[in-house]
Amino acid sequence: MDEVESFYGVYLLYCQNPRYKGRTYIGYTTDPNRRIKQHNGGRAAGGAGRTSNRGPWEMTLVVHGFPNSIAALRFEWAWQNPGRSRRLRHVPAKRAREVRFEHCLRVLSAMLRAAPWRRLPLTVRWLLPQYRRPLPEDAPPPTHMPLVEGAVRPRRVRPRGPAEDGDELTVPCSLCGGEVTAQQRVQCLLPSCPLVAHLACLAAELVRGTDSLLPVEGPCPACRTSLLWGDLIRRRNGCYEYLDGEVAGPAGGDHWADCLSQA
Repeated sequence: MDEVESFYGVYLLYCQNPRYKGRTYIGYTTDPNRRIKQHNGGRAAGGAGRTSNRGPWEMTLVVHGFPNSIAALRFEWAWQNPGRSRRLRHVPAKRAREVRFEHCLRVLSAMLRAAPWRRLPLTVRWLLPQYRRPLPEDAPPPTHMPLVEGAVRPRRVRPRGPAEDGDELTVPCSLCGGEVTAQQRVQCLLPSCPLVAHLACLAAELVRGTDSLLPVEGPCPACRTSLLWGDLIRRRNGCYEYLDGEVAGPAGGDHWADCLSQA
């Protein structure tokens, strides 16, 4: 089972009850395994009113990698209400003969390609392989968003203390040569890589030669490892402390765009 730090996810349920079979439910969670038990346990167990006494439900997939709960909840609302979201006005309404599950996947595919979500380091995880469907070929997710399969559980992140070892040290920026404090510092995910840079310097390097104002992904200037900007910010905020020579997959943290604006 994969472990993901600072887990914020939006999931899609499918009803197996013969009376309600085919119905779906979209929700937000920080623990998918606990949440599906709550849904199937009814309101008394903490489940939602719309799913209570209509189970069993199965959690088919979860989208995770959101920087915080606010970003995930906004994604949840838009997925639940595509006709009311200004970001999804281009998505056609549910067709008369289209089943709800397929409609949910079609909306999801459009969301992954729409701003602001297309810039996030999201992962689409199929929890149950029997429900896996190919996303529309004419609207594939961005290349930096992996489609994976398998169970997942959240991993706790150790809170950073007010002044940990090395936090008071300044080092030269690998890109501009100026001094970098702990508050300004960002490093490559590869532990053996020597890159230490100002947040703003690395952001400028990664968007150089592109038409983007904010970085999404790019090669490390020092070791050329392919990096997601959201993962760099999560590393900066204390995630990935268990790394030992390997670059990690998606997780969670503060919004990297907010961090950039503070640099």
